[in-house]
Formats: sequence, C-alpha cells, structure tokens
Amino acid sequence: MDPLTASVVGCGLGGRLSLEALSISPFFRLVAAADLRPEIQPSLEQAFPGIRTFASHEEMFAHCPTDVVCVSTYAPSHERVVLDALGLPPLKGILVEKPLGDTAAAGRRIVEAIKSKNLPLVVPHGLRTRATPLDVIARIRRGEIGELRLIEVQCDKWDLLNAGIHWLDFCLAATDEAPIASVMAALDTSTRTFRDGMQVETVAVTYVENVNGVRMILQTGDFIHVNTPGKKTLFRFVGERGLIEFWGWEKGYSILNAEYPAGQIIVLEEFDVFGHRRHLENLADQIRTGTPDYRLPESSLTALEICEAAFLSWQHRCQVRFPLASFVPPAPSDWQPGKPYSGTGGGRDGRAL
Repeated sequence: MDPLTASVVGCGLGGRLSLEALSISPFFRLVAAADLRPEIQPSLEQAFPGIRTFASHEEMFAHCPTDVVCVSTYAPSHERVVLDALGLPPLKGILVEKPLGDTAAAGRRIVEAIKSKNLPLVVPHGLRTRATPLDVIARIRRGEIGELRLIEVQCDKWDLLNAGIHWLDFCLAATDEAPIASVMAALDTSTRTFRDGMQVETVAVTYVENVNGVRMILQTGDFIHVNTPGKKTLFRFVGERGLIEFWGWEKGYSILNAEYPAGQIIVLEEFDVFGHRRHLENLADQIRTGTPDYRLPESSLTALEICEAAFLSWQHRCQVRFPLASFVPPAPSDWQPGKPYSGTGGGRDGRAL
C-alpha cells in the first residue's frame, strides 16, 4: 500500500508528537500542518522539510486534503475541526487528541460522527503502547495478584482532565473496561490554577467504583505527596493476593505476590515503536484491512465521562451514578454533616437502615 498522506491541525505538544511520528513512519507521507500562530510556521517548515503550512484548518482542508487528519487543537474546538475533516473526500482515518472534547456530550458526538462514516479513529493514550504498562495489565488479567480490588493513582503537578484522563483510561484497560457504577470527587480550587487553556483543580481526590466493585482512587493536583520516594506519578494495583506498583512513563515496576513473596523489581526493554507512532500505525492497519476498532475511543470517552462526573460531583455535592447521560442533579441541600440534628427539616434515621 502506498503511504497515506497526512496532515496535522494544531501544532502544540500533542501536534508535535503526531508530526514527528508521521515524519518517520514508512506508512505515512506528512504533507501539511495548520496552526493559528503564524510565528511557528517557519520552525515547522525547517523541522519538516517539504511540509505545507496554513493559518487555519479550513484553509488547509480546502487546498491540501489528506487521507489522514490528526486533530490536536484546544479541546473545545475538536468537534468543529473533526466535523469539517469528515467532509474531506479522501479522508480514510483520523486521530483525535485526548480529551476527545471539552464535554462528554461533545466527545460522544465526535465518536458517533466518525462511526457513522465507518472510519478508523485512534486516541493516543501513550500508556497503551508501552512495554511496562502493557505487561502490568497482562499480569493482572492472568490473575497473578488475585482478583483486583483497588487501583490507587497519585500524580503530582498534573490535573484530572489533562493527565488524569490518561490514568483513567489505563485503569479502565486494567479492569477490562468494566462499566462504571458511580463517581464522587472533592476538589480544592483556591489557587485558580489553569493548565493547557483549561481551569483545573489545585488538588483533587476522585473516587470511582465499577460494577464489579473495583475502586479507583486518583489524587491529582499542584502539590501531591507521592508516597513512594522519588516518584512523580504512581499506580498501585491491589489484588486479593498481591500488588503491583509502577510509575507512569518509567521503565519497570514492582510486584509482590506468591511468586515474589519478598517483592521484585521487573525492568523491560521498551518497544521499538510506541506512543503516537504506534497509534498512527495501528490506524494505518485499520485503514488497510477496512476494520475500524473503536474500543480505545470508547474507553477514552468513558474516561472523559468520569472526569465530567467528578466535576459534577463537586458542583452538586453528590455521588454521580452512571450512565452519566441519565444523571439529574439533586436539589440544593443545606444539610451539613457533622452538625447536630435539630429534629426538624426532614431526613432519615441512619440507625434504621
């Protein structure tokens, strides 16, 4: 098969990863990029010789339509860019950066619009392409730590939407994408932190339960004390007969189970191809075989729903039960846990439950 022509919309961090992957993969021919910042066009043309640069995705689509489009813009603009890309006659597949949209509803519309065209879609969650996390998932699925009970994630200097969505997608992978039952969250917003153009928490705890009873607890924010020394990100998988801990993008993990009762550090060689390039080459394979695989986009969409549910939980002081589309916020309440009960104003006797 001849290399697929490809273009990138949005040349920030995610866009750069797609540009670099496309430029070195034998399955693609990078031909164009669009970015609203004219000052970066010379650097793009120098870094990727022969590339055509445009000031908007509309201009690029009009003058340089391609087989594959990578959408790497500000999340609130994803839907418009994707829908415009779907009107391109030669389009054969699409990559959309996480989060799929700025809301779960927008993310769902994006996924459904792409599905309606029967086009392959990838969302580049990096942990899904690396040797260490994939080996961790394989051990969990083989039952090497027994039935999974708890996943704990600690992440310093990052927030729920920008990084936690990656971690949530990986938690979903580790639990075979079992449906989510409910989400609760507490968020501190006192510092008015923003990141990547979005308002984010100072610190947050997000508590997720799936239908099998597995709990996922994520601690994110500006100042998180990760309780394994020297680590900035930590995943801890607790099973009924052991546990596994690994550290985000680092090589290696620790395991404690019947085979390794004293604990063991296991270090793997990284794959030759990983990250955006591996996702894009998976996309090329789906295009070649004509078999779109929407499992990863659906998992990414569920991760986005969990993020939105966490924000709703904080806003409405309640547990958010899934499916998220059926959630109705409760009426405002003046009930204050920890205060003496006056005997009036309604309520129920917890002793009688």
